[in-house]
Amino acid sequence: MKMQRRSLAVLLALAVSACGDGNDAGAAKQTAEPAQQPDPNAAQNAAQVAWDRRVARMSAEELQRARMDESWMEVVQLDPIPGGRNERPNPEKWEQIAMQTVNSLPQHVPLYGDVGGPSVLRTQILLDRALFSPGIMDGNWGKNTAEALYWFQKREGIPATARLDSLTFERLKTAGGSPTELVVARTLSAEDVAGPFTKIPDDIYEHAKLECSCYETLTEKLSEQFHITPDLLQKLNPGVAVDGLRQGQKLNVPAVRNDDAQGRGTVAKLVVSGRGTYLHAEDASGKILYHFPSTLGGQYSPSPRGDFRVRTVTQDPAWHYQPDILVGVPDSEADAMIPKGPNVAVGKVWMALSEPHYGIHGTAEPQTIGYASSNGCVRLTNWDVEFLSRHVRPNTPVEFRDISGQKQAEDPANAEAGASSGAAKAAAPASGSRAATGARGGSTRAGAAAADTPARPSTRTGNTTRGGTGARGTSSTGSGGSSSTSGAAGGTRASTSGGTSAERPKQDEHAGHNPH
Repeated sequence: MKMQRRSLAVLLALAVSACGDGNDAGAAKQTAEPAQQPDPNAAQNAAQVAWDRRVARMSAEELQRARMDESWMEVVQLDPIPGGRNERPNPEKWEQIAMQTVNSLPQHVPLYGDVGGPSVLRTQILLDRALFSPGIMDGNWGKNTAEALYWFQKREGIPATARLDSLTFERLKTAGGSPTELVVARTLSAEDVAGPFTKIPDDIYEHAKLECSCYETLTEKLSEQFHITPDLLQKLNPGVAVDGLRQGQKLNVPAVRNDDAQGRGTVAKLVVSGRGTYLHAEDASGKILYHFPSTLGGQYSPSPRGDFRVRTVTQDPAWHYQPDILVGVPDSEADAMIPKGPNVAVGKVWMALSEPHYGIHGTAEPQTIGYASSNGCVRLTNWDVEFLSRHVRPNTPVEFRDISGQKQAEDPANAEAGASSGAAKAAAPASGSRAATGARGGSTRAGAAAADTPARPSTRTGNTTRGGTGARGTSSTGSGGSSSTSGAAGGTRASTSGGTSAERPKQDEHAGHNPH
């Protein structure tokens, strides 16, 4: 069914990373250089990361519940609220957000709870600039914003209440560079509006035929560029057809940190908290330099426990779709190489760890970071992992803490596929080849892909919706590796005998083989 195909394809295909020909310089380079031939070894050199498709997809209602989840507070020590709880309610509403209100209205304090409005967006922008990331900014208070604020307060040595008060706001302004305006009118450059923009096919093997996993729309690109949800980007620009903007036109955007923002010290260690859903970069004294919300492993692919090291850092990765190590996909599916670009599965960066099959990487669904379960690895927003990758060197220690003790559950896809295969074997000759399932989600895939997980609305809004969301299985070949198709990437599928019992075991309970 179409809905089944769309649901799984979105789980497999989406990510956000730099498009190779997404600007004039890149286009010129591509024109000047001969096209690369498919690399026959690309599949071996790619990183693979499994995903838990059953828990990673999030509806709008689930995102709202996750936004207000306070379970992260169980692994921190909140300080008493100075002056007690004698406070006035926040009178602001999300609907009041505009360039003028963010830049001119007084800051409301205290700020916490289920609120939205100019004061919340102002706080989120300052946190972003201070490198205590709230994740994607949406103008609503919630878990990621409160947690970023808590750790900023801890770093500053002021009462850590996870609530914005006057003292914290003044410290934030200083840490954020004391900007005169927090929403600015940006004159769009040629690079800002450059494509190409390409519809991502529902079928993973059709996706593999593309030259680039490009942004689908300009709205999607600009939302990622300015760390903001499509809804909020449109709210700051009422009546503007964002997808139709051209070079030289203006767009109101948050004054986020620069892509080349200077570091605040030397990173000596990374700390990843499972229950706290964050990644910290610390200096040698243990001081927090940077805070990023993160998403870690779920039931079928839990995150590791212990101490590891960063082994390699790969920019602009492609994705090796390898079913035999992907949670949620029968082993009998064919491999494919998915080209790099904004909608490939690992995001903009793959940071391989010394523990085989684990890494830190980006995502195509920034709305889910800090909320959804992941695939055993550590997912950050693409802008956060890009910044981190510029300030972390190979051999940097990585400590995992607050990781639940669960072991990997049996991959349900193979159990379901086995049941389907058994039924098919009874109804068809044993020597028959498995029907091609390029449309993904037909009868040979229904049990494994979508029988008990109907498609849900995408967390993307505006013009970027594709009908489903989720953490992706991921792997990477760097910008010097295959960025196109190879082997099964062109859509060729290996035929397997119906009902065979010779399924290969998963390589590991997690994914993630890094580039060698």
